[in-house]
Amino acid sequence: MADPRGFMKVPRQEAKRRPVEERVHDWKEVYPGGPGHALLPIITDQASRCMDCGVPFCHTGCPLGNLIPEWNDLIWRDEWREALDSLQATNNFPEFTGRLCPAPCETACVEGINRDPVTIKNVEVAIIDKAWEDRRVIPVVPEWHSLKTAAVVGSGPAGLAAAQQLTRAGHTVVVYERDDAIGGLLRYGIPDFKMEKSVLDRRIKQMVLEGTVFKTNTEIGVDITGEQLRERFDAVVLATGATVPRMLNAPGIELDGVCYAMDYLTQQNRVVAGEEVPDQIRADGKHVVIIGGGDTANDCVGTAVRQGAASITQLQYNPEPPKERPATHPWPTYPLILRVSSSNEEGGERVYSTNTVEIVSDDEGHVKAVRVVSGHRDENRVFIADEGSEHDLPAELVIFAMGFAHPEHEGVVAELGLELDGRGNLVRNNAFETNVPGVFACGDAGRGQSLVVWAIAEGRAAANGVDAYLRGSPSVLPKPIQPSDRQMMV
Repeated sequence: MADPRGFMKVPRQEAKRRPVEERVHDWKEVYPGGPGHALLPIITDQASRCMDCGVPFCHTGCPLGNLIPEWNDLIWRDEWREALDSLQATNNFPEFTGRLCPAPCETACVEGINRDPVTIKNVEVAIIDKAWEDRRVIPVVPEWHSLKTAAVVGSGPAGLAAAQQLTRAGHTVVVYERDDAIGGLLRYGIPDFKMEKSVLDRRIKQMVLEGTVFKTNTEIGVDITGEQLRERFDAVVLATGATVPRMLNAPGIELDGVCYAMDYLTQQNRVVAGEEVPDQIRADGKHVVIIGGGDTANDCVGTAVRQGAASITQLQYNPEPPKERPATHPWPTYPLILRVSSSNEEGGERVYSTNTVEIVSDDEGHVKAVRVVSGHRDENRVFIADEGSEHDLPAELVIFAMGFAHPEHEGVVAELGLELDGRGNLVRNNAFETNVPGVFACGDAGRGQSLVVWAIAEGRAAANGVDAYLRGSPSVLPKPIQPSDRQMMV
C-alpha cells in the first residue's frame, strides 16, 4: 500500500487553478500548463493518502474498474511507468476522464466516510499527462488481422473507445462522423477551458497510427444508408450519443435570442479553433439566462463570462443541494451535493427552486425577459409555485441546457427498424447487440445521457460483444459493465 500513515498526515490538496481575473480573458485550460502539470508538485503526497482498503469501495464508483489503489501506491513509490501500465489496462482515455469526469470514485472512497477522500481524479490525470509529456503513450499496433470489418458510427468517447479496442483486437475499423472533425461532444460540446483540443487531437493521432480509419462529413442514414453500411461491414456499432435536447414546454421558446446549449457551445468551439462562424450566438453585453444546472449549463456560464455577458443567471428547477453529504445519500452512493465548477467561480448567479413559465418577447419578436415563479416541493416532490412569486428576469439571450432526452430516431435508427425502450433509447442485449443482428449500440444512444466515464466503459464493453460476434467465439477483450448497470445512487 501507499504510506501507511499518509491518510493521517497529509490533508487533501488539489491543484490551484489560474486566477479568475486572468483565465476569463482566454480559452486555455483553467489549470496552469494543464491539470497534470499543475499537480506534479503535490501528487506524490496526495497518492500517499490512499489506504489500500481491504475492500476498495472506490471501485464501486468507477464503471471502468480502474485499479485505483494500485496506481496510487505506484505513484507514491515514484514508479510512473508501472502506474501508466496499470491505468491504461482499464481506461483508454484517462486524459478525458481526468479532466471531465465528476469522479464518483472519490465519493465512494472509504476515507470519505469521515474525512476528505483521496484525490483519485487528480492522480489519474497526472499519470497520463506526464506519460504524454515523456512520450510513453505510444500506438498499440495489432499483432494480427482478423480480416473482419466493423463500422463505428459516432466519434464521441464511446465510439472512440469501441474503435480503439476493436482495432487493437485485429479488426479493420472505420469510424464515421457527420461533423467535419473527429471527437463528437469532446470536440464541439466541451469548451477549451475544460479540455484543450490538442488533448483530443494527440489521442486521435495515436489511433490513426494504430490503424483506425476516420471518415468525417458522412452522416449514416443520409450519405450512406444503414443497409449499405451493413452490406459493407461485418458489424456496425452505433455510438451516436443522446443528441435530442430536452425542451421547456412554455410560450416563447421560438423567439429570436433563444437557443440550445449545444448550438451555443459548438459555435464558440469552432471560433476558438480558428473557424469563421457567421451570425455566431454571442453573449457580449447581454443579460443571459441559462435554464439548467448540470455540467453543460456550467460550460455555458464559463463561455458567456468569456464573451463578456452583462449578467448571467442560471435557473434550476430543484432546490439548492446541501454542501455536505446528507443522511439520505449514504456513503458510498454518489450524493447530490452542491458542487462549484470553475465556471461557477468565474461569475453568474445560481437561482434554485425556480420554474420558467414564459419567454417574454419585445415588439420585434426578440426575447426581452424570462418569466419565472419560485416554489417548493410537496410531500410527493411535485413543484408548487409560491403565491405572488411570479416575476420577470431581463434577458437578451436565453440558453436551454436541460440535458438530452434520447438519440435521434430518424435516419439510421428508423431505416434499420431498431427497437427503442420506454425512454427512447436503443434496446441492447447483454452483448450490446440491438434487435438487428450484427448491429450494436453503446454510449448515450443506449444508456441515455450519462458521464464520460460511463461512455468509455460502454465502448469497451460493446467492443467485447462485437469481437465475440466477429470471431464466432468468446472475446478476450474486457467487459467492465453490463448494459443494465447504473451508477450507485439513492
